[in-house]
Amino acid sequence: MERGKEQGMVVMPQQNPLEQLQAKFKEVETSFRGWLAKQSLPVEAAVVTTTSAAQGAAIGAFMGTLTNDVSSSLPTPPQASLDPQAMASLKQAQALSGGPLIQARNFAVMTGVNAGISCVMKRLRGKEDVQSSMVAAFGSGAMFSLVSGMGGPNQIANAATSGLFFALVQGGLFQLGQKFSQPPAEDIYYSRTRSMLSSLGLQNYEKNFKKGLLTDNTLPLLTDRDVKIPPGPRLLILDHIQRDPELKEKQGRRR
Repeated sequence: MERGKEQGMVVMPQQNPLEQLQAKFKEVETSFRGWLAKQSLPVEAAVVTTTSAAQGAAIGAFMGTLTNDVSSSLPTPPQASLDPQAMASLKQAQALSGGPLIQARNFAVMTGVNAGISCVMKRLRGKEDVQSSMVAAFGSGAMFSLVSGMGGPNQIANAATSGLFFALVQGGLFQLGQKFSQPPAEDIYYSRTRSMLSSLGLQNYEKNFKKGLLTDNTLPLLTDRDVKIPPGPRLLILDHIQRDPELKEKQGRRR
């Protein structure tokens, strides 16, 4: 009797706690982004700047613990005995090798200003491109120079130089990322084919279509002899084409 009860019980599979946590975090993030998109520009910019600055401060504090406050071990001779260029070099070393608090401040300024300007530019221009990215990087670089005290006595010139350097680096990285993220040029002729195969779980056969030069324009013309793949997947593909209203309409026009 007890054995029968055990057989009748349904054991629910236990979910991975880490996956549950990730799903919950994703849900909260999506809800937060949806709420943020409905806010006014000043509110959105303030929230984005604050959250990004907090993240940057945490990263900076962690980096500062790794450097172990190297700046404290640097000798600090009297300023009167140093020329302006030497003093500028000393300030640069102190700004780049400071302890947790200094690095937290520097990273908070860089990430917060960059994210805030990017948010404003995206709202105003309606897109996120290399120009907006470079403007945000210029602002973060200039503010980093002013807050950290890097450079010589002419802070305005040094801020502009740092901003320009940040902008050029960010622009190059943005363009590099765009280049590697875009699909090959020939793939634009197989976008619908790729979508169809993915929906059928047959994405492994995309190479067969490319090998036969069966582009999206040829989908309404396909016959059983044209697709050089095993019979089972081939029948699924042809059936999908027959059921697709747009492809079916194109077939009727060409007949």
